[in-house]
Amino acid sequence: MTELALSRGSLDRDRLLRLLQDYGVYAGVLVLLLFNFAFTPHFVSTENFRTQAVQVAPVLIVALGMALAIGTEGVDLSVGSVMALATSLLSLYLGYGPWIAALTAVIGGIVVGVANGALIAFVGVQPIVATLALMVAGRGLALVLLPQLKDVRDPGLASLGSGDVLGVPYLVLIAAVLAVLVAFVMRRTTFGRQVLAIGDSRPAARLAGLPVRRVLIVVYVCSGALAAIAGVLATARLTASDPTSLGNLMELSAITAVVVGGTPLTGGRVRIGGTVAGAVLIQLLTTTLIKHDLPPSWTQIAQAVVIVLAVYAARERGRR
Repeated sequence: MTELALSRGSLDRDRLLRLLQDYGVYAGVLVLLLFNFAFTPHFVSTENFRTQAVQVAPVLIVALGMALAIGTEGVDLSVGSVMALATSLLSLYLGYGPWIAALTAVIGGIVVGVANGALIAFVGVQPIVATLALMVAGRGLALVLLPQLKDVRDPGLASLGSGDVLGVPYLVLIAAVLAVLVAFVMRRTTFGRQVLAIGDSRPAARLAGLPVRRVLIVVYVCSGALAAIAGVLATARLTASDPTSLGNLMELSAITAVVVGGTPLTGGRVRIGGTVAGAVLIQLLTTTLIKHDLPPSWTQIAQAVVIVLAVYAARERGRR
């Protein structure tokens, strides 16, 4: 009887951990929404919901690329610096037109992604080390190209940053389309299955004949491109290029969104729906703390606590 009780207790705990990892992020979003509905003045308004959606869009776009990197048992710490580099390039090439400037910014993110992927896939550098190096170098290059804040006055970019379709901001539409596209790639394409196989076991993927190096480079190129797109959209919304502050701690927000959304740091699994919910959770958490007069530093502490809880749940579940 004692062994049976212990077995049932173990199963109940395992089930609880599974539910926490799979659905905890959705429960967290629901709890924060209910809390704000009840205790935050002026939270329930169309304008507030629009603001929240616009602010979460860049975080979500960066988190999509981060999810791919983590899915291969890697990480991309350079995403914030890529955003800074993108805003510098956007400002420098704006004289050629907003779309040429935006394309140049995205190409800059792709170049960083190629460098990350090459260091990881061909040189054998650990992802955290390779992307840390590019994080430092990317921010430095961004500041060399544009040493200080610069106003960005362009009708095309202004329309991108503040325009909408049937009341839905362009930024939100772009983020939603990218999320659907990445989810489709991961679920319905050979590339998505290869990403998961590499994250599950890179040596086994090599033995199976998968193009491990090529997949890793594509993953980090996607991460760099998505971070650059986020940098362009953030610049368009702010109507200013500020490589000093744009993208600061974005890697923390992106990793939080991905891990809390149920994608394990050990790779082999990518949950895009959970990543979307994780990004929303971060935004709601930040908004809740700010609207209740807590300093911004508390947001970082809260994110750290959420990451630890998510990783603990995944670790305990993995042991079983």
